[in-house]
Amino acid sequence: MTSTMLIPDGRIGVIAGNGRFPIIFSDNARKMGLHVSAVAHEGETDPELERHVDRLHWVKIGQLNKLINAFKSDGVRNVVLLGGVKKTHIYSNARPDFRVLALATKLVLWKDDDILRALAAELERDGITICESTFGLDGILVTEGTLTSRQPTKKEWIDIRYGWDVAKETGRLDIGQCVIVKDRTIVAVEAVEGTDEAIRRGGTLAKDGVVVVKRCKPQQDLRFDLPAIGPKTIEVMRSIKASVLAVEAGRSVMLDREQLLGQAEEAGIAVVGLTRQEEPSTEGSTNQ
Repeated sequence: MTSTMLIPDGRIGVIAGNGRFPIIFSDNARKMGLHVSAVAHEGETDPELERHVDRLHWVKIGQLNKLINAFKSDGVRNVVLLGGVKKTHIYSNARPDFRVLALATKLVLWKDDDILRALAAELERDGITICESTFGLDGILVTEGTLTSRQPTKKEWIDIRYGWDVAKETGRLDIGQCVIVKDRTIVAVEAVEGTDEAIRRGGTLAKDGVVVVKRCKPQQDLRFDLPAIGPKTIEVMRSIKASVLAVEAGRSVMLDREQLLGQAEEAGIAVVGLTRQEEPSTEGSTNQ
């Protein structure tokens, strides 16, 4: 489908968190001929984003009314939500307006998905629709199979399979998308600190050779919080001598693909894309 079929008015909005995802998406969207308006969050979003969009507005975390008015002033009716917001910043940097406070009183549960769905419903009341984050991401989503020349060993495949199952359960409980495994032992689970810090913690506890597994939650709403990996992920893994990165294919984002895979090759880290339809297989792997 072309961008004009997906976004008839030719305008797309970006609710931008941290990381490079908002920048890469915006570059792709502009190549598709779309006008890009972004709302960035102070203390989170990379200021570099301004060079990759047509309009940029800054808000503090929790200024929902200001965010909505920014998109309405730019004539934007379709938006994507990209990049994370550190949960620790929600406790320290948030400046919730009356609209957010009113929204909070309606929430029974404070799980990520509940909060984000409530946010989407609030935007829709003003005629703004949040699109799936996979929109316009051809070439950026993780593909299936082993993506590096080094294949995981049979022992590593056992840890991948175990971590894949455990990550499904931690995701179902809305704890986090990533687990760190060694010798069929979960040495770290991602929580509010994020993937990089979870990997560092796992490496500290288990030393070298850990396997990192990251996947969507079973109940994942594709409009929000897709798993993402980038060169920084490999840098952190290299610093703790991790051996494998296994990520869900088709539903996870790989930022700066060539750079990431190049760094993985240099570090001897195997990168694997897995699907929900089939279990990881050790076929074809002769490494011990």
